[in-house]
Amino acid sequence: MRLLIVGTLKGQLTTATKIAMENGATVTHAEDHEQAMRVLRGGKGADLLLVDVALDIRDLVLRLEAEHIHAPIVACGITNDARAAVAAIHAGAKEYIPLPPDPELIAAVLAAVANDSRELVYRDDAMAKVIKLAQQIAGSDASVMITGESGTGKEVLARYVHTRSARAKRPFISINCAAIPEHLLESELFGHEKGAFTGAVARRIGKFEEATGGTLLLDEISEMDVRLQSKLLRAIQERVIDRVGGTKPVPVDIRIIATSNRNLAEAVREGTFREDLLFRLNVVNLKIPPLRERPADILELAQHFVKKYAEANGVPMRPLSAEARRVLSANRWQGNVRELENTMHRAVLMAQGDEIGPDAIITPDGDRLDLAKTAPAVAHATMAAEQVTRALVGRTVADVERDLILETLKHCLGNRTHAANILGISIRTLRNKLNEYADGGIPIPPAGTPGEYPRMPMMGA
Repeated sequence: MRLLIVGTLKGQLTTATKIAMENGATVTHAEDHEQAMRVLRGGKGADLLLVDVALDIRDLVLRLEAEHIHAPIVACGITNDARAAVAAIHAGAKEYIPLPPDPELIAAVLAAVANDSRELVYRDDAMAKVIKLAQQIAGSDASVMITGESGTGKEVLARYVHTRSARAKRPFISINCAAIPEHLLESELFGHEKGAFTGAVARRIGKFEEATGGTLLLDEISEMDVRLQSKLLRAIQERVIDRVGGTKPVPVDIRIIATSNRNLAEAVREGTFREDLLFRLNVVNLKIPPLRERPADILELAQHFVKKYAEANGVPMRPLSAEARRVLSANRWQGNVRELENTMHRAVLMAQGDEIGPDAIITPDGDRLDLAKTAPAVAHATMAAEQVTRALVGRTVADVERDLILETLKHCLGNRTHAANILGISIRTLRNKLNEYADGGIPIPPAGTPGEYPRMPMMGA
């Protein structure tokens, strides 16, 4: 993790710096906004900004947004003034910490941001085989492709490989190729020169240069546009990159790990993914099986999450009852480990008595997991598909496809991610279709809340 401290309170933040460095973080200091932006543009980067509340936090937030730099801000100050904390949160900070800092609070904030608390917890033989292969290839510089359904823990495994490599003490940089707009992704990866495009107010170092000496994780690489894939292929093959607007190549020294929840061989056949890039990335494939195919991991992970969230919420750690264990083992866990983790977090909060019983194992809607029927979004989408197919004759394929997409999206309450999963297409393909329909004057259901990017927990409010 990379921590950037902004302001003149370095003396008060000795504890924060020490704790961060003890946990393997690198710490950089900047006196003001201008110096902070120079640090961030210069390739050092930051996973968290610890900012003096006396500075104009809103101005810093706007500067970061203008240059598409994504890093959470935690405000800090020598006063415990509630108004200062509220003002900082309203300005865009994720949290406020009074100084001098409480060591446990600082550690919790760092863990929440870096997500370093994620552990490899497994017992099933199917997962053990994957971990064994990861251990065997971790020490090499070979490119790695990690595949598996959403929620199986692909990024966790990528970090595991990095921490056991010769690059462990160098940066681990992650970029989500599906979360960044196509026209900005090239700049995010390769950086840009001042004036390269509107808004490029200064030179910006991209993720390739930030990761030099370490590991670059290309998360959900299947969502990258084919045109950008060719530039990525050159960067991997020749170990040089071209900044947007640059005039000379820049050498880089990185290891590439990529993840995908799609079948890339099928994407190659469809023409949405380059075959030569797949060969270059897929030197070693770590395929994580879905949770339903590694049943021995379900209870092992459930117990791990019970302990984790009991401690985090300050509640007694209750054992799982025999009936609760049966319910957990019988569920298919379509959302894999991510779904199980959220379920156990709810169970810890809802449980009463000496054990966590089946009444505490509930869905987000509050229904008991073992009594819940097919997810409403899936059921509605199925009904929509049946209604469309009744009147296929006499209609074009494009019309049928449009109606199916819009009806599925409608019954998913606008949730693009769920609709794309049900339809069996990528989120980028879905977005392109919706843009096409919108340009044609067709009303599009408003976006729902995917729930994939949880906010950092508030610990001082």
